[in-house]
Amino acid sequence: MKIGVVTFPGSNCDYDCYKASQEVLGAETVFLWHGDHDLQGVDAVFLPGGFSYGDYLRAGAIATHSPIMREVRDFARRGGPVAGICNGFQILCEAGLLPGALIRNRSLRFISRPVHLRVELAAPPFTSAYAPGQVLRVPIAHGEGCYLADEETLDRLEGEGRIAFRYCAPDGRVTPAANPNGSARNIAGIVNEAGNVLGMMPHPERVVDPLLGGTDGVGLFASVAEHLAST
Repeated sequence: MKIGVVTFPGSNCDYDCYKASQEVLGAETVFLWHGDHDLQGVDAVFLPGGFSYGDYLRAGAIATHSPIMREVRDFARRGGPVAGICNGFQILCEAGLLPGALIRNRSLRFISRPVHLRVELAAPPFTSAYAPGQVLRVPIAHGEGCYLADEETLDRLEGEGRIAFRYCAPDGRVTPAANPNGSARNIAGIVNEAGNVLGMMPHPERVVDPLLGGTDGVGLFASVAEHLAST
């Protein structure tokens, strides 16, 4: 099992993903440089959080033109697992690998705090270790985390079971008050049609050890390990 973590100029969660992959999955993990065209034979790719290229133009917009993203697109289209976290989610939307867009938070302020998520999709390769309806406590840290799409796209995501996580109250109720950024239908994470590309705004890599304040992010990495072991 070999995991790749892409580093863009401005990435600041790449090492967190790297350590989570090493320690939770016990996987060989490599950094993938944004300027390269080589995925080094990895079995899964993580696009980490941060501020790629300073978030100029739009968050994630410039990163989509990086050489490594040509390889990531091809890898995803061949069925390879690709997870984008925070800025990685923004990049996946800008790259056309996921529908919709991430815009400024409803408050117009950067938000950094734990939130609660309800697991809507419990399926490989990213969420099979969770139970449907399970409530997780995971931190967010973003200024442009408001997920938007047209109503037709949102209905399609709902109908096809492609919403992975929703912001919720601690008891699992999906309410406006539990939505930290104004995302449509409290969406915190989605997958593509094939299910092999995940984008989510919260940071599971920051809650993989009790010393970090929780372990609710372990399930995502454990799901990837289980999937790769079975393929």
